[in-house]
Amino acid sequence: MSSRSLKLSLLVGGALLMGACSNDDDPPLESLDQQLVVNFADNVVVPTYNLLATRMVELDAAARALKNGPSAATLKAAQDAWFAARVPWEQSEAFLFGPVDSNGWDPAMDSWPVNRTDLDAVLGNSDTLSQQYVSQLQETQKGYHTTEYLLFGEGQAKKPEDFNARQFEYLLALTAELKTVSGNLAASWTTGVNGQAPYRDTLAKAGESGNTAYPTVESGAQEMLGGILTILDEVANGKIADPYDAKDANLVESQFALNSLSDFTNNLRSVENVYLGHRPESAAKGLSLSDVVKERDAALDTRVKSEIAAAIAALGKVPEPFPVSIKDPASADEIEGAQAVIRKLHDTFQVDVKAVILP
Repeated sequence: MSSRSLKLSLLVGGALLMGACSNDDDPPLESLDQQLVVNFADNVVVPTYNLLATRMVELDAAARALKNGPSAATLKAAQDAWFAARVPWEQSEAFLFGPVDSNGWDPAMDSWPVNRTDLDAVLGNSDTLSQQYVSQLQETQKGYHTTEYLLFGEGQAKKPEDFNARQFEYLLALTAELKTVSGNLAASWTTGVNGQAPYRDTLAKAGESGNTAYPTVESGAQEMLGGILTILDEVANGKIADPYDAKDANLVESQFALNSLSDFTNNLRSVENVYLGHRPESAAKGLSLSDVVKERDAALDTRVKSEIAAAIAALGKVPEPFPVSIKDPASADEIEGAQAVIRKLHDTFQVDVKAVILP
């Protein structure tokens, strides 16, 4: 999601800085090993973005197949490709720093809520809807959620016969742009783009002489913790709270595909991946935040893992579909319960984990 405010950034940054102070009576802890950020970059960030780029290629191909042969089968394949492309993106939201931020790729791909009047205005004009044209549109007229609107309609009600030539023109320009942006995002970490060094190297070399972005390994770890805190706050106090408090389905993320709770769950999986230092399918293991916490406070490590599992389980209890459940008093306990455990996890990272990682 792109609606991350300066206020939130300042709150997170301030919390981390305050937590960096330690009790003068505490024994000094060893500096963090550089392998912490190396492993995070190589076993979490890079494979997540590579998977995202692959899934976007598949989404673009499925959209083209739908245009070339509209049918129930090709529409479902395109919708399934959208769902699949959503997973690695939502699982990247605990590390929305570096090129995804500095190049504006987050808002370009994932701004919401979308304004259907604005989308219909694009469909209703006479401009040629090329990829270049779409790339220049405002963020809420492109990306995941405009693509979602075209593929799913209201409440997953879209049928193959509902598409017209203009909608296909818009759809293919959107998926081509998503493919390009996600490819650039993956490359920005692995090979570099626009003459810049791979960001993988920038982060993995934290603490080395001349690294102005990350002069210490601790500064790299602080970036990791900041990403975790930001997404946990956003899920509980933005993605869930905004539509629930207003009882307004128009504020729900992924409202057309009814994918909201899956999005939120994958945001928590993102936190879990960062903390454990690998993706679930990865055979590679390396030094992680969990390892550091376990060495310094084994009980805390056990608690963090338990709270992550509890937060994911609590989201699983919220009735589907989320745009409907936010208005149903019978769902209030489950929704508020999920918020409570996610906020608890946030506070555990902000107070306890931070104190152990950055004493």
